[in-house]
Amino acid sequence: MPLRSDNPRSRKALLATLAIAVLAATLAADARAHAYLDRAQPVAGSVVRESPRELTLWFTQRVEPAFSEVRVLDAAGKQVSAGALRFDPANGKVLRVSLPVLGAGTYHVKWRILAVDTHVSEGEFTFDVAP
Repeated sequence: MPLRSDNPRSRKALLATLAIAVLAATLAADARAHAYLDRAQPVAGSVVRESPRELTLWFTQRVEPAFSEVRVLDAAGKQVSAGALRFDPANGKVLRVSLPVLGAGTYHVKWRILAVDTHVSEGEFTFDVAP
């Protein structure tokens, strides 16, 4: 039986409710459609007292390591990350890159990843080494 109402206010309220529901469903689906950086070690924006041996990035979805890139740059823009990007097969959401001994300064992390859902995400952050 179709929903009927002769009251124009009821129709407007129903249409508004339906529009809000459709918008919420669309936004929820879009929010799940991309992998985002969940956390990092060293933590984004942090100051570390010792040079970290590696950079670890955790994402909100599994990533395709063959089509992903993580770079660590010094203040002059020179790449300092050493070795190939490592994928954690036990947790497909984790990427690691080895670091050499870092001197005092600000380091920029730039990442670009392909999630298993085929969406590309990218971002950047900094951390400081202050021994």
